[in-house]
Amino acid sequence: MNDPNMTDLDRALAFAIPARSARGRIVRLGTALDEVLAAHAYPPAIEKLLAEALTLAALIGSTLKDASGQLTMQTRTDNGVVQLLVCDYRGGEVRGYIEYDADKLAEAPAEPSLFALFGAGYLAITFDMASSNERYQGIVPLDGDTLSEAAQSYFTQSEQIPTMIRTGMAKGPDGRCISGGLFLQHLPEGEDGRERLHTKLDHPEWEHVATLGNTMGADELTDATLPLETLVWRLFNEEEDVRILADIPIVRGCRCDPDYIEGVISKFPIEERRLMADETGFIVVDCAFCAKKFPVPVEA
Repeated sequence: MNDPNMTDLDRALAFAIPARSARGRIVRLGTALDEVLAAHAYPPAIEKLLAEALTLAALIGSTLKDASGQLTMQTRTDNGVVQLLVCDYRGGEVRGYIEYDADKLAEAPAEPSLFALFGAGYLAITFDMASSNERYQGIVPLDGDTLSEAAQSYFTQSEQIPTMIRTGMAKGPDGRCISGGLFLQHLPEGEDGRERLHTKLDHPEWEHVATLGNTMGADELTDATLPLETLVWRLFNEEEDVRILADIPIVRGCRCDPDYIEGVISKFPIEERRLMADETGFIVVDCAFCAKKFPVPVEA
């Protein structure tokens, strides 16, 4: 029986099913998600979209082997309601924001489709590996019904790895947002560098894993009384070997630094700084991620 007083939030659980050549992540966000959303007071449709994007960032970002690496998700749109969406993950920290056209949103349905929000848009997913200074990026169309479907297409098309992603969002008893996600991926067999087989029909073990994964409902992903380990067990209890690999805490993080901002401003000539200043003699710098304002004196 679930304990209604227990909450399992703000962490990602990594697991593997060696016999099926599969790995996975399952994540649930609560406070971390709510802190990001509370800083912006977005309307419901935009809030839901950002919640999904942050969940994807936690799911995919937590797969990075480089602990100091960063995952960034960014959309490119064509005359859509959403002008810009940016989310990233680094070291267990997620952050994100959305720029949107309020007038266009007012003309859209109460629950707009992905096309209504983005038009003919694209999703760019970038991996920055700090330890090796390497960067990988893939761009896919924002097709399908959800941002999660576009992210799934990134792996199946750009990375050519069979992948399944499910996400969900709900409001908790206190009115705060809870989101959850499941990420399953087929791993190529053999040594590194062996040619990957792209077609699902070549991988009956993957078909089995994906079929089980698709039974996971949004209500389970967002039920904070269900431990993540319980969800993994529900899906794969018939497998002989399911290995829990890592438990990763997730927090809301922003890397805006007052000292860094002041240092950047100080590099401008004094004449330019005076032009940038307001009537009080301060240059006010906004952080789009955390919605904080940083006043910097002209003479800094």
